[in-house]
Amino acid sequence: MTTSTASAPMTASLYVAFGGAVGAVLRYQLGRAVDYLSGSSAGFPWATMTVNVLGSLCMGVLMGWLAKNSDGNNEAIRLLIGVGLLGGFTTFSTFSAEMVTLFHRGQLLLGFTYGSVSMIAGMAALLIGLVMIQSAP
Repeated sequence: MTTSTASAPMTASLYVAFGGAVGAVLRYQLGRAVDYLSGSSAGFPWATMTVNVLGSLCMGVLMGWLAKNSDGNNEAIRLLIGVGLLGGFTTFSTFSAEMVTLFHRGQLLLGFTYGSVSMIAGMAALLIGLVMIQSAP
């Protein structure tokens, strides 16, 4: 597929929509699994933190792969996986809402811990993903 075909507005929108739908379902199911495994859906937001870190790792891998394989025919992959799937999967809007909720409840230390660990681990995971792809043969 050529870049111009993938960039046509309707085609591009369909890639994003399909990827976003899949990413949203994956995020929901993983969130349910993490909540079940952690034994609590009302405590620390482990599910969102897990999804954000995993999504950041996947984004790093994708960015590294796209940079390494930049032949001009990867726009469809970028739209489907990067914008759609990972955009639907990662949950920084939920992250923000949960931080505000923790602060509103007066759980400042827990809120700052959640925000700090999510941000630092997410950025580290993205860098690890980039390095993994860039150092691969």
